Amino acid sequence: MNQRITALTRLLQFSDATFPVGTFSFSNGLETASYEKTVHDAATLEQYARAAARQAAFSDGVAALAAHRATLAGDAEALRLTDSRLILFKMNDEARLMLRRMGKKLAELGVKLFPESKLLADWLADIDAGRTPGSYPVAQGIVFALAGLSEEDLYASSQYGVINMILGAALRCVRVSHYDTQQILFRLAAEIPDLFAEAREMDFADMNCFVPEMDILASLHEKGAMRMFMS
Repeated sequence: MNQRITALTRLLQFSDATFPVGTFSFSNGLETASYEKTVHDAATLEQYARAAARQAAFSDGVAALAAHRATLAGDAEALRLTDSRLILFKMNDEARLMLRRMGKKLAELGVKLFPESKLLADWLADIDAGRTPGSYPVAQGIVFALAGLSEEDLYASSQYGVINMILGAALRCVRVSHYDTQQILFRLAAEIPDLFAEAREMDFADMNCFVPEMDILASLHEKGAMRMFMS
């Protein structure tokens, strides 16, 4: 019982919006979607957040689960392979930038939380040396495994992070209230178990994230003048 309370506390810590990995700097394309009026109210925001969650569920989520399993197996090569394949899977520069910046920050924090882990220290060294991209989902998989958290915990946190990043950004650039965003989060949370049931059986060949409109919006943001967020 006491161990589970500690694990739940760590799950809350790693999923908190104030956890210092820089999620507040990114909107996952929402800023441009708002500017282009693709997202303009609570209903369209929910559609956008659901699409982003599904996109992450079968790409970032699959990679995070693979990294979690590789960490438990002590397989550093599998971590590097997962990391490189996930980055290659991303279609726009801002998505790659977001994952790499957040991933390195989490790795740097992770070595302070788990100083005994040679696997994590070596992975951070690989990032610094340019031998691996250092993506955020892989960092999540490593840290959650080291913290004794389950695959279910990891996947819930991964999905929560994607959804909450968008909803937090929406409060600054879409005409919605805190009530709207909390209702959206409540509804989308109920969809995570089905996504997990599918993602846990997937490997790299099964990964998919085809949401072309979001990638187009991200490409427009790279050249746009509206800049509240990095992505």
